[in-house]
Amino acid sequence: MNFKDSGKLKAITFSYDDAVTQDIEFIELLNKYNLKATFNINSELLGTKGMLIRDNKRISHYKIHPSDVRDLYAGHEVAVHTLTHPRLPDIADDNEVIRQVEQDRLNLSEIVGYDVVGMAYPSGGVNNDDRVAKLIKENTGVKYSRTITCNDSFDLQENLYRFDPTVYHLDFDKMMKMGNDFINMTPDKPQIFYIWGHTYEFDYRSDYRVKFEEFLKLISNRDDIFYGTNKEVLL
Repeated sequence: MNFKDSGKLKAITFSYDDAVTQDIEFIELLNKYNLKATFNINSELLGTKGMLIRDNKRISHYKIHPSDVRDLYAGHEVAVHTLTHPRLPDIADDNEVIRQVEQDRLNLSEIVGYDVVGMAYPSGGVNNDDRVAKLIKENTGVKYSRTITCNDSFDLQENLYRFDPTVYHLDFDKMMKMGNDFINMTPDKPQIFYIWGHTYEFDYRSDYRVKFEEFLKLISNRDDIFYGTNKEVLL
């Protein structure tokens, strides 16, 4: 079932990037509260090992092995994040933009055994523009693509190829306030609460797993809310 057919006016969905090994514990937490997420994956980086420096800490950035993707993300959604994580507006060659997106989509579709149709733009900064969105819409099988520009809004959006999330998960106070607002509202039109982030970010804020679970307890298992993947909520 999707949001449009659910008979409900409120929906919550999550979106997480990079397919790192921290996703394993995070998915267990989501499943505990009957929540769904979309995981955006760079197919040519699967299985690689790396480290990041965040808040002066070394953080593991090990990617999920390709053979584990189908089982790990079962019940959730796998989506495009490009082959190798470039900032797409910086690529002058239109064909390379298309290849980064569509080949990743095809690779992931083969891995998971269903037609992958979602996407999140990779890299920070200005990671999307009208040219790139038009190329994706007209030359790939992608049906929606998420930006990293939070809009602090629950309203539906017309442009699914530059779809803005509601809130970034590390903005905890804002996320909790919006969570309370969302569960208490009685809308007369469809509303979507869309949370995004990276699961490796839990590793450099020691108290954040506990705080994030507080948020999940708050928003989960409510009869008037539809809980779905990005695809189930947006399409």
